[in-house]
Amino acid sequence: MLRKMVLFGVTSLMALAMPLASQGNSEVTGIKPKPRNVTVPIQVAASNARFDLWVQSFRARALARGISADVYDRAFRGVKYNPYVVEKDRNQSEFTKQIWEYLDTATSETRVRNGKSALAKHRALLVKIEKTYGVDYQVVLAIWGLESAYGAQKGDLPVIESLATLAYDGRRQKFFESQLIAALKILQAGDVQPSAMKGSWAGAMGHTQFIPTSYLDFAQDFRGDGKRDIWGSDPADALASTANYLKRSGWVHGQPWGVEVKLPASFDYSQSSERVKKPVADWRAMGITTIDGKELPDHGTSSILLPAGAQGAAFLIFKNFQVIERYNTADAYIIAVGHLGDRIMGRPEIQTQWPRGEKALSFKQKKVMQRLLRRRGIQLEKIDGIVGPDTIAAIRSFQASIGVEPDGFASTDLLQQLRKR
Repeated sequence: MLRKMVLFGVTSLMALAMPLASQGNSEVTGIKPKPRNVTVPIQVAASNARFDLWVQSFRARALARGISADVYDRAFRGVKYNPYVVEKDRNQSEFTKQIWEYLDTATSETRVRNGKSALAKHRALLVKIEKTYGVDYQVVLAIWGLESAYGAQKGDLPVIESLATLAYDGRRQKFFESQLIAALKILQAGDVQPSAMKGSWAGAMGHTQFIPTSYLDFAQDFRGDGKRDIWGSDPADALASTANYLKRSGWVHGQPWGVEVKLPASFDYSQSSERVKKPVADWRAMGITTIDGKELPDHGTSSILLPAGAQGAAFLIFKNFQVIERYNTADAYIIAVGHLGDRIMGRPEIQTQWPRGEKALSFKQKKVMQRLLRRRGIQLEKIDGIVGPDTIAAIRSFQASIGVEPDGFASTDLLQQLRKR
């Protein structure tokens, strides 16, 4: 399915299909920001007798997990089946965008400008959080910007109703039932009232879009008022919770997520992969420099990442890249977080031009590509429409067999080449 399940934020599938302005969380099949100026119906819950029976049957399971009858009944008061969240869950993977289209929105001038304003307003809080958790505040700020537009759009769907609908629907029943139990535990702890527990269609909540299980594991009472409030107007608890998550995921203070680099003409593209890790000295010996021609900074073991193949930008990525990946597995999201944080801190835009004429493969086309790769005898475990490390490795193998640069990029030209053979 995924390279790994996102432990907080939702899953990669959910995230990149959500509007960037409201939920940046994220199976990585593509990116589908909501069109501007489009009104999306939210409160469309409907009567459903079978769902009501499921709610009653789930009550016994919840009580067996330690949820009190009173908490359960208050949480489900007025809850109905919501077909909107099911539609969102089932249809997202059909939409794809290229990384540059995603970054155009994720790191837009407006988002950078609003990030600088948020930094000016909350600098003392962010500095205190950085000192407490050892996590550079620009990454916390960038996640906040992507997940909820710095708190402006945290999601306004009732979390219990969304999770109950998705658990009842059954496509990912076990996952959503676990989130529902966790949400009930949050209510039982008294951190929030049912009416205030709002979030995305997939149950991600608050300023930085925690899913309920991650809230239980990582949420912080940074204000010291006895509650871990990630929903309210004060972002302190939410931002501290995000820093705590990153800290416990292995964040290295002062280490960049990555830097844009310039590759020599002789570069061996088979070495460009998160799976290929080398000391910075080895990359320097190959003639790789920063994009402005300077010596590569040494922040430990690193990899070369080509998110758009040989024709796009190249990055030297460090351990903190993988830490952000724990939040969201999509390379586009990780780069967006890192780059947005850099831009807020006054660093330049990505310098390399993207291959903007390249059309993204659809979800169905990616599955066709995978089938054709497997048909050529190239080992590939799943036909799932997700271009993860295994599919990238398979693409490289095919590219090498036909004498082209093995950059692992899933392009329309690659699909055409597979169809010819």
